[in-house]
Amino acid sequence: MRDRVRHLAHRIDIATPPGRDRSVDALRAFAVLGVVLGHWLVTALVADGGELHTSSPLQHLPWLAPVSWLFQTLAVFFLVGGHVATRSHATAQAQGTPYHRWLTSRLSRLFKPVAALLTLWTIATTALLLSGTDLTTVRTLAKLALSPLWFLLVFAALTAATPLVTRLNPLWPLAVVLHVDLLRFGLGAPPAVGWLNLAAGWLVPYSLGAAWTRGELDRPRAGWVLLVGGTAATAGLVAWAHYPASMVGVPGAAVSNLDPPTLAAVTFGLAQCGLALLLRERLRHAMRRPLAWAVVAFVNLSAMTIFLWHQTAMMATTAVGLLFGPLPGLHTPPDHLGWVAARLLWLPAFALALGLCWAAFHVYERGRPRTRSRLVRTHPASDRATPTGARHV
Repeated sequence: MRDRVRHLAHRIDIATPPGRDRSVDALRAFAVLGVVLGHWLVTALVADGGELHTSSPLQHLPWLAPVSWLFQTLAVFFLVGGHVATRSHATAQAQGTPYHRWLTSRLSRLFKPVAALLTLWTIATTALLLSGTDLTTVRTLAKLALSPLWFLLVFAALTAATPLVTRLNPLWPLAVVLHVDLLRFGLGAPPAVGWLNLAAGWLVPYSLGAAWTRGELDRPRAGWVLLVGGTAATAGLVAWAHYPASMVGVPGAAVSNLDPPTLAAVTFGLAQCGLALLLRERLRHAMRRPLAWAVVAFVNLSAMTIFLWHQTAMMATTAVGLLFGPLPGLHTPPDHLGWVAARLLWLPAFALALGLCWAAFHVYERGRPRTRSRLVRTHPASDRATPTGARHV
């Protein structure tokens, strides 16, 4: 088996075009896995009186907030997304491909896998309601299962705006986020104003990706400015402006850094993007190892499946566990370190359930089989890559 794995990894390695920037794929893979592990570690489904409701260890153990700094990797996702989308659009223009055809191609690859998720959860929700399951439990499960879809809607909107983003300076959407937060937290504007940041906040790293394509972030100085400046700004906002320290949502918290994005979440994302840019050369070197590259290639080709189904995998494991009574780290309140230790032991079970979802849906989500891997076919580096898992994720 070891020899087979090495042989397959070697085949993938030699079939990859020499000019492909493997660091882009590595960053995308790390961003996907960061989101998945973050959700699995901080999202708890607590069994209470026949109901399931969501909780989080960050709600009871706020000093664990630094954990969210490690696994809140969405800014890197949008950075890479903006980079590959602007490259892809430039290639389409050079080839004479109309904008509507380019956009339709990218969005169809983005949304096709959603149909399977919506179909399954429509059936599951109907079955749960007909079986008399408590409405609170059904709402909790459906909300968790469909929560990844907000990302796809925002990403689709930014993808559609790619021609406008191509020359956009990231300081403009950053200024919008700053003014929206001033209105919300400084002048008492209605909370609904904050939803302007749902587009503006993620447009900041997306437009940084466009700047990367333009070659404006190639020098290490750019990465250091983003890392140091973003870190200092985030620390100041948390320490003196009283923004939440957690970079993910915490149930019951008065303010969430993600729902909608706040200035602190955006400056934190700038620091992450700076670190990602600084790691590019080391990642390129690491990806020369066939086995490491094969793992990254697999995650990229499966990214949409992993992203869409990881919450379902966790909930399926939780549901099966209920057959054996409340289990530590799975159904119990996340209010002590023992729960955290137990949750870590459940991660392999979540991964196994996700593997079953992958086996069931990845063929449909990737479309009809082809004779060559779509990840490694010959094309300009990253030109047709997409952070959706449907083709070159």
